Amino acid sequence: MPTPGRLLRTAAVIGAVPLLVQAIFLWTGEVGWRIGLLACLAVAAMSGALAWFWLENLRRMTTALHAAADDGGGFSAPFITPRLPAVADVEEALTRLARSLQSRAELVGRLRAADAAIVEALPDPLIVLSDDRAPLRANGAARAMFGLTTPYPAGGDLAALLRHPALSAALDRALTERGPQAADIHLPVPIERDLSVQAIPMDQPMADGGRLILLLTDRTAMRAVERMRADFVANASHELRSPLASVIGFIETLRGPAFDDEEARERFLAIMATQSARMQALIDDLLSLSRIELSEHQPPTGSADLAALLRAEVAALEPLAGATTLLVEAPAALPTKALDATQISQVMRNLLDNALRHGRAGGEVRATLARVEGGARLPSRPGVLLTVADDGPGIPREHIPRLTERFYRVDAGRARATGGTGLGLAIVKHIVIRHRGQLLIESEPGQGAQFRVWLPAD
Repeated sequence: MPTPGRLLRTAAVIGAVPLLVQAIFLWTGEVGWRIGLLACLAVAAMSGALAWFWLENLRRMTTALHAAADDGGGFSAPFITPRLPAVADVEEALTRLARSLQSRAELVGRLRAADAAIVEALPDPLIVLSDDRAPLRANGAARAMFGLTTPYPAGGDLAALLRHPALSAALDRALTERGPQAADIHLPVPIERDLSVQAIPMDQPMADGGRLILLLTDRTAMRAVERMRADFVANASHELRSPLASVIGFIETLRGPAFDDEEARERFLAIMATQSARMQALIDDLLSLSRIELSEHQPPTGSADLAALLRAEVAALEPLAGATTLLVEAPAALPTKALDATQISQVMRNLLDNALRHGRAGGEVRATLARVEGGARLPSRPGVLLTVADDGPGIPREHIPRLTERFYRVDAGRARATGGTGLGLAIVKHIVIRHRGQLLIESEPGQGAQFRVWLPAD
């Protein structure tokens, strides 16, 4: 409804001239005062009615235009009933304008959708940044790389990339020189990656305000292959030298002085079989570790029941436990997402095997599995905690930080005697890193050792 003040002002403008004419007629005596007064009242009433009708038409037109603008669409005539003839012409023109704007908006929407679909389908990770370098959009490949859950990133592993000095320098050059800039970036945390980044400035901002595009190429696997070749040659040559020399020596002995010595032949063949098995286990662990390192930067996507996996590994190792007792504490079922069941089984197997090898003979190895909401030295978010504890001699504190290094052994002689390759905990560490988890080792000499693996719940 028109406000009273606005209605009076509009009516005054409409009826001012007719009322002035009637006043002149009354003043000059051209009409009688009764007729003149009635005429003035009629003019005032008609002016008020016309003013209300006009203002109400304008109000409805304004309301319809606001609604069309807010909805991003048009409106269909007639939207004012009844309406003045002049307003009808204006309405028709505005309707045509609104429909034209609606068609353009639909076209822009389709173009934006096509643009988003193309960006999403690109096989290489792509990130769109704003003027202040805040991430606006990340395609599917980028979300998979950095563990993001939505196309509009607000944290995750992406923060480590955006804070990197080499990337900041490349962005500065791109904005200053208005041209593409390249940078090679090594990210040590949270997952070690080697990336090649192209920073491309946009002369005109994108639909979402993006002014910079980051096109990423993951070189991690290629660099890992290069390191794997070098490490494999160095590690294999060092670790295989002793058992290989032993086997060669026994072969020469059997072909020479012990050729007809049946007792020596049986003893030497048993030693050669042990050394060959050791070399086979060492090669298997080296290859396994290399494969894990190749995929370490790729988050797992599978799911499994962790409780079932743990029970299966304990059952498989029970024949090898001898006098040692294997105890399991786990819920009936513990389904978990975002994990590689084969690799998690390998973690459980390595930790249990390690506890059996280094625990007290005839002692006890306890494996527990439970959901946790955080705790001492653990992340504060929900997760799953696997704990493997033994009652062996324990580990001196100075050795604990180096236990996950390749071929590091607290007691090298005992480790080799029990068949250890020195790679089990290194394999565990890299699998846990790939799963965005955490490995904790706690031990006191004479009080056994406890290995805890925390994995995110989802």
